[in-house]
This record gives sequence, C-alpha cells and structure tokens, in this order.
Amino acid sequence: MSAKKVLVLFDVDDTLTVPRKQVTPEVKDFLLKLRTKVAVGIVGGSDLVKQKEQLGNNIIGEVDYSFSENGLVAYKNGELIGKEAIHTFLGEDNVKAIVNFALRYIADLDIPIKRGTFVEFRSGMLNISPIGRNCSQEERDAYEVFDLANNIRKDMVKAMQDKFAHLKLKFSIGGQISFDVFPEGWDKTYCLNYIHDGEFDEIHFFGDKTFAGGNDYEIYTHPRVIGHSVKNPTDTVAQVTALFGL
Repeated sequence: MSAKKVLVLFDVDDTLTVPRKQVTPEVKDFLLKLRTKVAVGIVGGSDLVKQKEQLGNNIIGEVDYSFSENGLVAYKNGELIGKEAIHTFLGEDNVKAIVNFALRYIADLDIPIKRGTFVEFRSGMLNISPIGRNCSQEERDAYEVFDLANNIRKDMVKAMQDKFAHLKLKFSIGGQISFDVFPEGWDKTYCLNYIHDGEFDEIHFFGDKTFAGGNDYEIYTHPRVIGHSVKNPTDTVAQVTALFGL
C-alpha cells in the first residue's frame, strides 16, 4: 500500500466531527498521522467559514486538498485553485424563483418550531432549512428526529424537484436540518475535476450520508473512488487505522 499514491478524502459532519461541532484533538492528531502515509483531503458541503470553524482556521494548510461547498471552492496545498458561483451559472431570476418558492413552502409548514435563516446563499449552492439554521443544538437534535419521522425535507425536495425540473437541479439531504440545492454535477464528485487521472493510484472517500439521496452518495459510488461508509468519527478513525495500518 505504501508504494501506491493514495488520496483519502473525508466528509466532515458525522465523519470527522459531531455535526457542526469542533474536531477533537484525537481526530486532529489522527489526520496529521495519516498524512505522513497518504495525501489527505476534506470535501464538505458547508462553506469554508464553517469548515474552518469545525476543523480549525489553518485546515487548508494542514491537508493536501480542502474542498468546501462540494469542491466549488477548492484549495490545494493552501492555494486557491478554483471557485464557481451558482448565481452566475443559473442567473439571478432563477435563483430568486428558487428562494421565493422555498420561503413560501416553509411558511406553510406545520412543524414544532421555526427559527431563522431558512435559506443560506453559498458560492456553489443554496442551503435550505425548514427549521432555520439559527436553531440551537438541542433544537437541531429534536428536529432531526421529527424530520426523519415525518419526511419534512424529503417532501420539500420532491416539491422542488417537480417545480424546477427545467433547471436540472440536484437536491441533496445532508446533516440534521437542511438540504442543498445546486446544478446537476455540482455534488461532491465536482471535487474530482481537480484531481487528474493518474495523479493517484487510489482515491478513497469516507462519509456517513452514503445512501441514495444523501450528500455523500455520488462520490461514494463514483467509479474513480473507493467508498467507505461510516457512522461517526470514532468509526472513521477505526476503519482508516485498520486500512492503512496506523
């Protein structure tokens, strides 16, 4: 294995950290140790600000690749190598129509509580949360249980798929409270555009939302990638340690 050129990519929430929480010192040390054997990359759906909040302000210099917003914002060895914007790709009128529809839909939802920031504009996507991203961790945890039992996000995604079929959008449920909206092909496989064929003998990906419709599914099943499904950071460390003999 050591003779091969290997890249290991990681999701963030429920893979390296508890959702929206900071990485533990133990996982941080694990990444540094892993990097002595293979190239390491992060590929998360959140923006770079949130990636830094969870993994540390110096994360782009501590890994070989840092892909935020599924790779729409891409760093290699600490240097920006690519950036794409959803509003220039779709056009402002289409973005406005998506936001308006989402806000009207959420306004009519009967869920236990609502907070604020229901639509978050990111460089490469829109993140939509029925409860609102301003909810507390306790409210986030309770909403996740309610959502899974009542298909709130799944039903909203279906409604938006029907409404905006002509725009060829992708909807990806991730984390506890929200889902992402972006053009087809802008899922986590987008980051592979920056990794040229032949650059690595193997590309591994570790993530938790590897089921169909989850935001790790496309890269988990991509033919260039060896996918690994994990349950939490402890499981991630155990699987990687066994695979690479750390």
